[in-house]
Amino acid sequence: MGISLIPKQVNDKKMKLKLIYWTLGSAVIVFVLYLIFSPSSTGEGNEILSETKLGKFKVEITTSGELEALRSVQVLGPTEARRFRVGNFTIENMVDEGTVVKKGEFIASLDKTELFGRLEDKRLDFEQIQAQYEQIQLDTSLVLRAERDNLLNLEYMVGEKRLVLEQSEYEPPAIIKQNEYNVERAIREFEQAKERYRIKTMQEKARMTEVTAKLREVRLEVTQMEDVLEKFVVLAPQDGMVIYTQGRGGKVREGSQISSWSPVVATLPDLTAMQSVTFINEVDIRKVKPGQLVELNLDAFPEKKLTGVVTKVANVGQQRPNSDAKVFEVIVKVNESDPLLRPSMTTGNSIIVDEFEEALYVPLEAVNVENDSINYVYLKNGTKQEVKLGMANANDVIIEIGLKEGDKVYLSTPSWGQNVAVKLLDELNGKRNDQLEETLAGNVDFTSLSHPMQEDQ
Repeated sequence: MGISLIPKQVNDKKMKLKLIYWTLGSAVIVFVLYLIFSPSSTGEGNEILSETKLGKFKVEITTSGELEALRSVQVLGPTEARRFRVGNFTIENMVDEGTVVKKGEFIASLDKTELFGRLEDKRLDFEQIQAQYEQIQLDTSLVLRAERDNLLNLEYMVGEKRLVLEQSEYEPPAIIKQNEYNVERAIREFEQAKERYRIKTMQEKARMTEVTAKLREVRLEVTQMEDVLEKFVVLAPQDGMVIYTQGRGGKVREGSQISSWSPVVATLPDLTAMQSVTFINEVDIRKVKPGQLVELNLDAFPEKKLTGVVTKVANVGQQRPNSDAKVFEVIVKVNESDPLLRPSMTTGNSIIVDEFEEALYVPLEAVNVENDSINYVYLKNGTKQEVKLGMANANDVIIEIGLKEGDKVYLSTPSWGQNVAVKLLDELNGKRNDQLEETLAGNVDFTSLSHPMQEDQ
């Protein structure tokens, strides 16, 4: 008998489990149907209310920016290389971007092949001109020595002819006359030889001056080329972090070519003074002015809070990539110095346009517009109340006239608000344009309006 009861007990357990499952399933279905067809899900009675607040109000423009150094030094290759007809350099080796270097440390090395070839050619020219200089020097020495010997011989000849003339005192007049002619001729030849020596000296001196100048010029070029070759190893002009510069083909890095007319290899920013470059759309740019305070945060370090000040606002807008809107560049100087700050970091910038110690404000979602000129809110007491708006920020707007602290307003149009007239403010009468005033006079009730659903505020 005990063995025959086991299947029956198993079947009873299965039936109980099925009953539990069916009960739970039915409850779930009923709950879902209630959610679908309940009044709150159909839009009745689910309006959201907010309270008018009085307190400190900050008007700010929020945008993102990018850090860059306020001051930076360009690391240049040898600018003098263009004097030697070197048009481009190829970067052979270069440190990684972001490397922190000290003054005088290695940054990059450039390919010396082209200038080294020109240096070898110039050294050959120098050797040839030096040999020419030595040859001319020897030639000048020999030529002038020969001229001096000739002068000495002619001077002796003059003395000899004079001696002959003196000894012919008792000779016939013809002989005396002949000796006189011989003395005059010897003197004339001597004077001519002296003039020739003077001119020859000037000629040889000019030749020596010319070859000396050429030798000095080539020697200077060789020295300058050697000095420029040393600059093909680029060293840091100051302490800083190596930041690659942008060239025509992207960032200048190992293997890139740079022009000798603009041989910028990299930049070394001064990390102790930073600024954030941001762009403001043309709608908000009129609110931004130099001197305004800015609150900054870093995407990389959310816990880091910084402050800054607007230092420059662009006068001309520009078109940003993949955008139809015009934007204006704004420069924000960062007040603090922090070793965590690095160029190209993304910043969140909140530009403080204005700040009120005490202002009445409501969420922007609570404000509605009618006839493009009437701003109003829906009050909890059933009134469609006109309000005069002040300045606004990203979330709230100041209410100058129309509400008081603690008033409850709807953030969306309530079910009763479609056919309710706006309760206008007497303070704004006559300040609207004439056409709008005429329309309002015929269609809007200027008295306090009530509604069947009106409640005490």
